[in-house]
Amino acid sequence: MNKLRKSFEGESAIFSDMSGKSPVDQNRYWSPVVITKATIDAEIDRLASLPKPDNGRRESLIVHPMANSLAPGLAPGIQVKLSVLKPGEETLPFRHNATEVNINIAGQGEVAIGERTFKHELYDVWNHPSYTSYVHRNKCQTLQARLTYCNAPLLQHLNVYLPEDVTTSIQMPQQKVSEISDPARMSPFGMVPMGSDGAMLMPYETLINPSSAVSNALHFPWSDVKAQLDKLVALGKSYSGRRLYMMYNPLTTRFNGLTPNFFATMTIRPAGIVDRPHRHVSAAINYYFKGSGFSNVAGNRYEWGEGDLMLSAPGWAVHNHASYDEQVYELTVQDQPLHIYMESLLWQEDMKHPAQLLGSNPGFVTNRQEVAA
Repeated sequence: MNKLRKSFEGESAIFSDMSGKSPVDQNRYWSPVVITKATIDAEIDRLASLPKPDNGRRESLIVHPMANSLAPGLAPGIQVKLSVLKPGEETLPFRHNATEVNINIAGQGEVAIGERTFKHELYDVWNHPSYTSYVHRNKCQTLQARLTYCNAPLLQHLNVYLPEDVTTSIQMPQQKVSEISDPARMSPFGMVPMGSDGAMLMPYETLINPSSAVSNALHFPWSDVKAQLDKLVALGKSYSGRRLYMMYNPLTTRFNGLTPNFFATMTIRPAGIVDRPHRHVSAAINYYFKGSGFSNVAGNRYEWGEGDLMLSAPGWAVHNHASYDEQVYELTVQDQPLHIYMESLLWQEDMKHPAQLLGSNPGFVTNRQEVAA
């Protein structure tokens, strides 16, 4: 049978009468979970003990117990994967229509993403653009381990996740200039204004050939990020914000991401710092790679230590974090850019003041000018 043909059961849609009913909060809130360093290390050892797979990929998904089996994420829209490469190993080329954020958590490595190849060391962070073939290599004498965050669960929920093993590193085909500028392929009328409010009609020729922007793989060496991050200690305990930098990809423009789906921030948390409780629609996953502390999430306290991974902020749960008697470094991945684009990013920075719809309304300010230059 032609592989493009599908056999569908005869189904009928139904009407669900909502007349007179008020909308209610039917969200299924996921509980915070802490995956300890000991658990992660044990899984790294287990993966390393396996015979080398044909595709070279030794990897495990880190799945929340409340996740849908068809969209196995650590948060509803965030997949987290642990990958291991032994010395001298490399993976076969792979691509998918998801974007990724990666962090090196052990050893050193090299990654080829499309036409770019770079080396990475401990706690370096980098992104993978969508549908761009990539290969991971370990040319060192020690074990390499990585955490990868991607938006596959969202695509799986929509039934449009398309992974692909490829025989060689390949690129998306590019249209020829002659094809793009061919008058027969373009509408002679362009956009048609509708009224004076900015509404327009877009012709089909523009619909199927939207303006494109190059999506690059970007590398953030930890040594360079740390040098900037450490300067934030000088802000002192009276600082009202959080001491972090977001690793920014200009492709995401005002949506503030490393990928169109995720932001990735590096935070420094000096000893004895307790954050102000806040909440946001975006889910947050923290990797605490130095120091220890605790998080309060919706009235529940969770302890974490060096090397632990945590779903620390299920969407719209009030939470805050605190460090113990040593400095903390952490990577936080949130699906904030997606929510800004969808106009769904409610954010309440201070529980004594109303929430704001960030990206559509003005947001919040800190007292940084008062506490440091």
